[in-house]
Amino acid sequence: MAKETGGKSGRGQRELRVRVKTAKGRKLSSTLWLERQLNDPYVIRAKKDGYRGRAAYKIIELDDKFRFLVPGARVVDLGCAPGGWCQVAVERVNALGEKSGKKRGTVLGVDLQEVEPIAGAEIHQLDFLSEGADEKVKAWLGGKADVVMSDMAAAASGHKQTDHLRIIALCEAAADFAFDVLEEGGTFVAKVLAGGAEGELQTRLKKAFTKVAHVKPPASRSDSSEKFVVATGFRGRPEDERDESD
Repeated sequence: MAKETGGKSGRGQRELRVRVKTAKGRKLSSTLWLERQLNDPYVIRAKKDGYRGRAAYKIIELDDKFRFLVPGARVVDLGCAPGGWCQVAVERVNALGEKSGKKRGTVLGVDLQEVEPIAGAEIHQLDFLSEGADEKVKAWLGGKADVVMSDMAAAASGHKQTDHLRIIALCEAAADFAFDVLEEGGTFVAKVLAGGAEGELQTRLKKAFTKVAHVKPPASRSDSSEKFVVATGFRGRPEDERDESD
C-alpha cells in the first residue's frame, strides 16, 4: 500500500516520506488525501501526543495566543466529535484537578452523534439547536459558561460560495447559543471560512464582545480556506436583540 522514500537532509539525516500506491477501486483524490494524512506532521504528532485528531493543535495555538482556557473555566464544546478540542480543554482548565493549587474547571462536550468518553469531560448527545438546549447545558454546567467553542463545519458541497454560506449559518447558530449561555467576560471561538465572520454576524459579534479577531492558526492547512473567529470580553446579547430573545 505504501512505501517510504527520502533523501539526505542538511544534517545528514534521512527524511522519510510515505508514498501511497493507487489501489484498484480507489480514486486518485483518495490516494492523494491518504498520502497527505500519512505525511502530515500534525497527524503524526497527534498520534504521538494521544490526541484524537490534528484539530487539537488548532485550539492549542488559538489558546496560546488568546489565553481563554484558564484553570477553573467552564467550557462548552459544540459539535465536539471526535473529541480533540475537549482533550485540550480538559488539560488546560484543570478539569481533572491535576494542577496543584489551581482551580478545577469543567468541560462539557455536545454532539449529534455519540462520542467516545473523554477523561475529565462530560459528553452529551444533544442537538444544540433544539428547544431548551441552552437551559440543559447551563444545568449540566451548574451555571453559565466562560467559553463556548465550535470547530463545526457543514458538509462540503464542492461549491465554494454555498459552503461559505452554510458555515456562516452554522457559526451564527453557535453565536446565538453562546449569547444565551456565556458568562459576562466570556469567550466565543468558532470556525469560519476565508473572509471571516461577515456582514450581520460580524456586526452582532462586535456589539456583544469587546474584541473580535480572525485568525488562521498554523495547524490549519495552508490550502484550507478555514479561519477562526475569536470573540473575547462578552458584554451580553446586543440590546437590539434582547426583546426578541425574551
